[in-house]
Amino acid sequence: SVFQEGNPVPLLVSAVKLHLSKSPYVQVTKSEKRIRFLSISTTTNHDEIVKKCMRTMGWDFKEQMGAGLIFTKNGEDAVVEVRPYSRKYFIWEIQKPFFDNT
Repeated sequence: SVFQEGNPVPLLVSAVKLHLSKSPYVQVTKSEKRIRFLSISTTTNHDEIVKKCMRTMGWDFKEQMGAGLIFTKNGEDAVVEVRPYSRKYFIWEIQKPFFDNT
């Protein structure tokens, strides 16, 4: 259901932005603690989109624990939560302090 994440309007607007851009992800929301992104699900492993984004910011993939991808940088660990939103999209969230492009 499109309402599983609360108000669907930000996600629907982000889906349009995603299709109009060449980026593999768009930011949906940002709070004091977390940043949420939306990406298009493809037949390939969608974790690769998250891993590539984190790699560009200097984070190294460490391991996967359930729906969480764990990355390490300078002795710190960051967990990115990945979950499906629909058949066409998935959502991923990271704690704001670990995302340098805020």
